[in-house]
This record gives sequence, C-alpha cells and structure tokens, in this order.
Amino acid sequence: MIPIDFEYYRPASISEAVESFQYLNKRKKNPMYYAGGTEIITWARTNAIHPGAVIDIKLIPECNVMDFAENTLVIGSCVTLSALSMVNPFPLLSESATGAADQTARNKITLGGNICGRIHFREAVLPLLLADSRMVIAGQQGIRGVPVHDVFLEQMRLAEGEFIVQVITDREYLSLPFVHFKRRQIGNVGYPLVTLAALKKDNQVRAAFSGVCAFPFRSLEIEQVLNDKALTPTERAEQAIDKLPAPVLNDTEGSAGYRKFVLKQTIFEALSKLGG
Repeated sequence: MIPIDFEYYRPASISEAVESFQYLNKRKKNPMYYAGGTEIITWARTNAIHPGAVIDIKLIPECNVMDFAENTLVIGSCVTLSALSMVNPFPLLSESATGAADQTARNKITLGGNICGRIHFREAVLPLLLADSRMVIAGQQGIRGVPVHDVFLEQMRLAEGEFIVQVITDREYLSLPFVHFKRRQIGNVGYPLVTLAALKKDNQVRAAFSGVCAFPFRSLEIEQVLNDKALTPTERAEQAIDKLPAPVLNDTEGSAGYRKFVLKQTIFEALSKLGG
C-alpha cells in the first residue's frame, strides 16, 4: 500500500498529458508522470516522494510504438523491458533490459521509466548512449527531438512538465558487434558491481558503464584509451580506470577497490571479445 492520497489521471494523448500536468501543477498537486510505476510505488512507500497526483501515460499511442520508420528504430517510452527482450529489435538494448531486473519486474518496468529512474544503475540507457540515440520529448513548449547526450547527463535533464515520448536509434547501430557484461559479487544474486556495454563501429570500441559510479555514463576519454593501439589491452584497461568521471562506489555490494579490480578484468574481456 502507498500511505498517501493522490489523484489519478489517464490521458489518451500527448497534449492531454501535458495539459493535465500544467493544471495539476497550478493546483500545487506535485504531479508526476508514470508508466510502469515501480519506482513511484517504491519511493512513495518509504515516504521519499509525495505526489498529490499521478499521470499515467500508458494510453498514449506514441508512447507504445516499437517499429521501424525508414532507417530508424522507434521505441515508445512505455514499452516494457520484457517486450523489448521478446521482440529484440536492438540486441544490445534487449540484453541490457534483460539484466535490469527479474522477469516479474520487467513486465512492469518501462524503457522511459528505467532511464528516468532514481536508482543509479539505469542500465537501459547504456546502449542508447553508445548508439547516439535521440529522444522525443513532450512538454508545455511542444514536442522536441534532442540527442540523448544533450539530455542525459548523469541523469535525465527534463524541464518541469516534460516526459519522454520515444527513443529513436539509427538502424546501422542495431547489428554492430557488441558485448554486455554484468558482474555481481555472488553469481546472479544482488545488485551488479559493474555493468559494461560496448559495441564496435568503424573499428572503434565504444563503451558505457553502470554500477561503477553513482550514475551510468559513456566517456569519450575512456574510449580514447580503449582504442589506443600503442597500448596493450592490459594497459588500456588499467589506464581507462584513471579516466573515470566520478569516485567509484563503495557500498555493501563491494568496496571501491574490489569494483576497480572487477572493472579492469571486465574491460580486458570486452576488448578481447571485440578485437580491440
């Protein structure tokens, strides 16, 4: 049970959703958009958030698309991680989605919800960063398309009242060679110490990480090191760790030192498999 009272709205169009948010915001209802609702329920139960109204965007047709349009793949923000894995239009994204939670949770968690969540893993964003995907975002100023790198900077940077409608990825990225690693302290139990997603384009390795720092990231500085042919794979893995954008996490899942050790081994394996 959620220990708060709130109003529930279920708009059938983008414009209706935006108008509902503006209306509720003016009434000081602290409205929140939601699709799967898993994180809203979790945080509300712990009294970390107190929405006076929720706006369910699952009825909006554009948010449920998963299809090809010319040379792009279009995925709606309300597509669940389970649906992504089942249809598998983007294998690296499907594999990242499969590892994000158990099957029951993936039936509810949506692509947009995972990307916008508070939990620091948010693994579904890693393939989008690697593929230079674009976000379709709706808000009071209308609908805009923007590169993922411009709006995902440690977390989604949306203006008040905005929500993700779709994610668009060029078809050329969907069949590139890739690897995906999810390293835990014990087998398949618990949160990951390190998640690494990488693909190879134009003979260059691109890599994105989750679980290492307090946010998911792709680093061009790290990629420069990973593609430096003057270095051995072992040297590249060691030097890449020096380019991390933030302190390494140190928590109950694993110490910072242990995470660095696991990260180094994972980077080495990724380079080996991708022929880096």
